[in-house]
Amino acid sequence: MVKLHNDWDDRLADEFQKEYYQKLRGFLKQAYSTRNVYPNMHDIFNALKLAPYEGVKAVIVGQDPYINQGEAHGLAFSVQPGAKTPPSLQNIFKELHDDLGCVIPNNGHLVHWAMQGVMLLNTVLTVEARRSKSHAGQGWERFTDMVLHHLNDRETPMVFLLWGRDAQAKLRIINNPRHLVLQAAHPSPLAGGKFFGCRHFSKANEFLEKNGQLAIDWQIPNI
Repeated sequence: MVKLHNDWDDRLADEFQKEYYQKLRGFLKQAYSTRNVYPNMHDIFNALKLAPYEGVKAVIVGQDPYINQGEAHGLAFSVQPGAKTPPSLQNIFKELHDDLGCVIPNNGHLVHWAMQGVMLLNTVLTVEARRSKSHAGQGWERFTDMVLHHLNDRETPMVFLLWGRDAQAKLRIINNPRHLVLQAAHPSPLAGGKFFGCRHFSKANEFLEKNGQLAIDWQIPNI
């Protein structure tokens, strides 16, 4: 039984018992015992562990974990300390600099965001080394959709930041008018810089403050 040690446990207890999740669990047991899979199995649910349900202020939806050793640790777009900042995250930091004047940090470790209620949720939570999307279609999509359903149902307003078509496909779930949905191109260099100028970080903070919540400190500390 998965234990998240916060209020997600009660909300997701039934989900962990469903047949699709039990099949997913069997798949993961086999994968972790025979292949290199990221992140470490103890880090799979870090997005939920670090951002309790009632504390979520913003949700950034990613795709699946990074595929190289020493990078993924259960938070979308984030890498472990010591890992090189990936190109998409470099672009996120550039937009933060242009939007809020944040200094571009020397690392891509986004735990500082997660601890303030920014849920960094990948659609698929595991991946085989050097094989992007290798764990797609195994059940993670159903699980993370349920996480988004729970967040959508919450009364306290939050912000959903949907970058790129894969993330924007979740609009079918996110339809509660209490929340703010911000859409932009994916920050990947492949998007041709269309992400720049979205000003999502200042817009998110303006919405949170308007609804009586503390703004997010988006500045990532240097290590």
